[in-house]
Amino acid sequence: MQIDLTHRRAIVTGSTAGIGLAIATGLAAAGAQVVVTGRTQARVDDALAAIRKQVPKAIVTGIAGDLGTRKGADLLIAQVPDTDILINNLGIFEPKAFFDIPDEDWERFFEVNVMSGVRLSRHYAQGMAKRGWGRIQFISSESGVQIPAEMVHYGTTKTAQLAVSRGLAETLAGTGVTVNAVLPGPTRSEGVGDFFAKIATEQGVSQEQVERDFIASHRPSSLIKRLATTDEVANLCVYLASEQASATTGAAVRVDGGVVRSIA
Repeated sequence: MQIDLTHRRAIVTGSTAGIGLAIATGLAAAGAQVVVTGRTQARVDDALAAIRKQVPKAIVTGIAGDLGTRKGADLLIAQVPDTDILINNLGIFEPKAFFDIPDEDWERFFEVNVMSGVRLSRHYAQGMAKRGWGRIQFISSESGVQIPAEMVHYGTTKTAQLAVSRGLAETLAGTGVTVNAVLPGPTRSEGVGDFFAKIATEQGVSQEQVERDFIASHRPSSLIKRLATTDEVANLCVYLASEQASATTGAAVRVDGGVVRSIA
């Protein structure tokens, strides 16, 4: 199967590192014109350089702004009024005991993880529907299905993304626009890597050991018994953005290494 996204424009939010950067790179390699987004210009510039190094012929541009706010969303929309592919990847996570999570954290997580995708989808989906083609993805998590006790606020926002994704897919039925949620499992992204590295330093062990212990203790149902790579997640996202995935919509597609113990 040859995925060709030539002449398609894609926006990937939160794409200066981790899963978002891998998705942006994969889409660029498939020929899409990719818009990278991040909070600072320096991070955006570094991401553009990384993509161009891996994909020399990449057509990529970048926009710096806080998409976890209405102002940031308006800034992006003003500079890029239309797109064919929208990957709502922006997200934050933070292990914290339920009784220690204040209202402010709940509100911040909802704004960044949920409302960023709602605002952008509300705008871009209408243009996609008028043109008769489009791809929207919400990068959710297996934590949206199996809420982790160590970060209930995060899991709750990931469940909300599943609801928004399915509801938008229903709204766009018959338009040629597909909407799907992608559910990664534990993935070796920049944020997760930094978190495990900090624990490794505190415990005086290797990061690899910390990762193995995490899988064994917190995600024992994993069938691959390791963290996924960002490229493994991105491969699924690139496929779902393609013409070949035209019959897949309204779905919650897992790339979780089998962590969720379900046959459906």
